[in-house]
Amino acid sequence: MAFPALDTPAAPARPAPPPAGRKARVTELPEVRWAALAALAFLCALPLDLAGAPAWAWAPLYALCYAAGGWEPGLAGLRALRARTLDVDLLMVVAAIGAAALGQFLDGGLLIVVFAVSGALEALAARRTADSVRGLLDLAPTTAVRLTATGEETIEATALVVGDTVLVRPGERLPADGTVLAGAGDVDQATITGEPLPAAKGPGDEVYAGTLNGAGALRIRVDKEAGATVLARIVALVEEASATKAPTQLFVEKIEQRYSVGVVGATLLLLAVPLVLGAALTETLLRAMTFMIVASPCAVVLATMPPLLSAIATAGRHGVLVKSAVVMERLGAVDRVALDKTGTLTEGAPRVTALHGDPGALALAAAAELPSEHPLARAVVAEARARGLAVPEATAFSSVPGKEIRARVRGRDVTVRRAAGDHADTAVEIVVDGERAAVLELTDRLRDGAPEAVAALTRLTGAAPTLLTGDNAGAAARVARDAGLADVRSGLLPQDKAAAVREWEAAGARVLMVGDGVNDAPALAAAHSGVAMGRAGSDLALETADAVVVRDELAALPAVVALSRRARRLVVQNLVIAAVCIGVLVVWDLAGRLPLPLGVVGHEGSTVLVGLNGLRLLRDAAWRKAAAS
Repeated sequence: MAFPALDTPAAPARPAPPPAGRKARVTELPEVRWAALAALAFLCALPLDLAGAPAWAWAPLYALCYAAGGWEPGLAGLRALRARTLDVDLLMVVAAIGAAALGQFLDGGLLIVVFAVSGALEALAARRTADSVRGLLDLAPTTAVRLTATGEETIEATALVVGDTVLVRPGERLPADGTVLAGAGDVDQATITGEPLPAAKGPGDEVYAGTLNGAGALRIRVDKEAGATVLARIVALVEEASATKAPTQLFVEKIEQRYSVGVVGATLLLLAVPLVLGAALTETLLRAMTFMIVASPCAVVLATMPPLLSAIATAGRHGVLVKSAVVMERLGAVDRVALDKTGTLTEGAPRVTALHGDPGALALAAAAELPSEHPLARAVVAEARARGLAVPEATAFSSVPGKEIRARVRGRDVTVRRAAGDHADTAVEIVVDGERAAVLELTDRLRDGAPEAVAALTRLTGAAPTLLTGDNAGAAARVARDAGLADVRSGLLPQDKAAAVREWEAAGARVLMVGDGVNDAPALAAAHSGVAMGRAGSDLALETADAVVVRDELAALPAVVALSRRARRLVVQNLVIAAVCIGVLVVWDLAGRLPLPLGVVGHEGSTVLVGLNGLRLLRDAAWRKAAAS
C-alpha cells in the first residue's frame, strides 16, 4: 500500500463549532427564562419567609414565583383537560394554589420551581441537539469547481448533478459523494468512517462529501446529488432517531394520569358528598383542601429527583456530564453496550510502537516529516524527540501525493513510504540512498484502562460489549483482541452503526452506545442511552449524546452505569416512603379528622425525609462504590 503524501498540512477533522449566535439563542428559550425567574423569586422569598419577615416582604416574591413557573404547566394542563386527560402539570398547579390558599407558600413554591426547572432543561437539551445537527451541514462546502468543455466554473454545491466532474484542490473539502477520475492524494474522512488516518485515494476510489483533501488535486465524478450524500444521510438519521425515539419519562410521570384522576376525583367527592349530607361549607372545604395538600405530589416528585440530581452532581465531579435526570435514570437500565473504536477505545492518534532497523534512520525520517502536520508525520517526529535524537534540516523536499515523500538530509537521499505491516495499523518504510534502512510500526494505541472497563461493563450488563467501527477489519480485530472483545463489526458507515443499534433495540435490548465522531451520531441518537467522549468528540456527537465523559476516562463508563443503578434503587426506596406517608395521611383524613397543621407537618416531613435520603449520593463514597462495582 502506498504511503500517503505528507507535504501538505492537514486541517483538523473535527467539525467547526456552530457559530456563537446559534449557541447564544439557546438562552433565549422562553422555558429557560421563566424557570430562571421562578427560581430566583423563590430563592429571594425563602430566607425572608424562614426568618419571620412580614408577609409584605416575601408574599409578592412567592406570587412572582407562582406566576412565572406555573403559567406554562397550568396552560398545558388545561389543554390536556380539553383533550379529556389529566396530568401532573394541572394537579401540581392546583396543589400549589391550594397550598397558598392555606398559607403554605413555601410548599407550593418548591413544587412550582421543581417542575419549571425540569421543563426548561428538557427544552434546552432539545434546542442544542437541533442546532448541532444543522451545524453538521457546514462541513460540506457551499460552492464547487465544476469542469466543463470550456474550462472551470464555480457553482453552488447544491446545483451539482450526477455525472458532473469537479476539481478539488489540496486543503479543500469535497463537495459531493463520488468517484476519483484522476489525481492522487490523501483524504481525511474520519467524520464519515472514523478512520484515524487519512486514506490514500486514486482513480476508481470512492470519496465522500465533507471530507478533507490533503496533498494533490483530485478530479471527481459526482455520483450522488446533495440530498443523497452520506453526510446528508447522517443529518437525516440523527433527526429521525431523535424524533422517533420512544418518549423517556421518569417513573412518577408514567403514573401521572391515574394519580391525577384519583386525587381530583377524591377531592371532588370530599366536597360534594358532605355538602349533600348537609355539612358546613367552610369545614368541608377545609377538609377537602387538607386532602389536596397531603395527597399532592411533592413527596413523590422529590422522591424521584434528589437521588437522580445527586447522582448527576457526583458524576459531574468525577468527569461525566449527564444531561438530565431522565438520562441518569435510563443509564442504569442498559443491558447491552456498543463501543466505537477510534477515539473511544483508542486514543485516536497514531504512535510509533516499534522500530526495526537502524535507529539513525528515524532522525532522517523525522527531518523529512518535520514541516508537516499529518498525523503520521507528527508521530514520527514525536518518536525521534522522545528517543533524544537530533532532527537535522532537510532540503530538496518533494512528494508524490498518496505515495511517498522524498528529501535530502545530511547529504543523503531519504524516502518515506508506507510498507506492509503485520502487527500495526501502519508500517512506514524508511529508504536511505536507495536501500531500506528501517521500518516503523505505528498504531492507534488502546486507551488506558480499556480492558478493565470492558470487563466491568460485561459484569454490569451480563453481556460482552460489541465493537462497531468504520475502520478496516485488521485494525478492528487487533483493538478488539487487546480490549477483550469478541463481537466485532468493522467497515461500517454511520447508517450501518445506527441499523445495528436499532436491530438490538427492536429485539428488546436497552443499548448503551459510546462514540466520539460525527459518524457515531446516528447510533448515539438511536440508542437507549448514548455517551460521547469529551476531548476527542465532535460537536455533533457531544450534543447528540445523553452524557459526556469529559476526561475520556473509560473507567467512568461502568462507574456511571453503576451509580445510575444505585440512584434507581434510592428512587424506589423514596417512592415507598412517600407512598406510605401519603397513604397514612390520606386514610387519616378520610377516616377521621386530620388537623390541617398535623397534615402539613406530616406532608412536609415526608418530603424532607425522601429529599435527605436522595442526597446520600452526593458523597464521594458513592462514586467510589460505583467504580468498584
